Amino acid sequence: MKQKKLNSLLSAVAVGFIALVTPVFGQTGKVDVDDPKFDVLQSPEFGGNTNKKNFKPKDWLEAEAKIKIEMPKGYDKAFIDRVTVKWKIAVKNPEGKGYILLEKEVNHVNVPVDEDVYVSIYISPNTIKRISGNDRASKSIIKSVGGEILVNGQAAHNKSGQFSTDGKPGWWNSPSMSRNDSIPLLNKDETPFKALWYDRYAEIEKKR
Repeated sequence: MKQKKLNSLLSAVAVGFIALVTPVFGQTGKVDVDDPKFDVLQSPEFGGNTNKKNFKPKDWLEAEAKIKIEMPKGYDKAFIDRVTVKWKIAVKNPEGKGYILLEKEVNHVNVPVDEDVYVSIYISPNTIKRISGNDRASKSIIKSVGGEILVNGQAAHNKSGQFSTDGKPGWWNSPSMSRNDSIPLLNKDETPFKALWYDRYAEIEKKR
């Protein structure tokens, strides 16, 4: 008799726990993310009434991914307050063999629900030359691009926010992948492309 009462009590506790946890997990967004695409871009030339200067545009490397976020039933907003993209890029080690890991966390705001938007990350001409010793951009200096997308600070449903060019997210956790913080990645607002194609991309949170 005591055992039956104990089993009933445990069952009630389990049901109560599930009831508490389910709404939390139920509010997690699901992310549909395409594999990142590479592009070589030249520094843009802007006109205006400024004096003309000798200027030869240099190459940038851009990686961008198309994302669409689906929120669960009961989410009554048309926009998401914050979407965080944790970029991971493996590039050739400029000081030796193998590859090093470059990282950048970019926060996006006012991201529409159920609508295609793009997120991107950039490697500057100076970084390209530092890695390759050449002014010309080459995709060969990059081994893999990947990362993880968080929705309002939470991991996306069923790991749907993880992405990678090689189809194997998580390679950045390998012990053989050493991180380098002295070589920067740049978000779009930190580049000359800030005002270009503005409506294509998710808005970047401004630093206060």
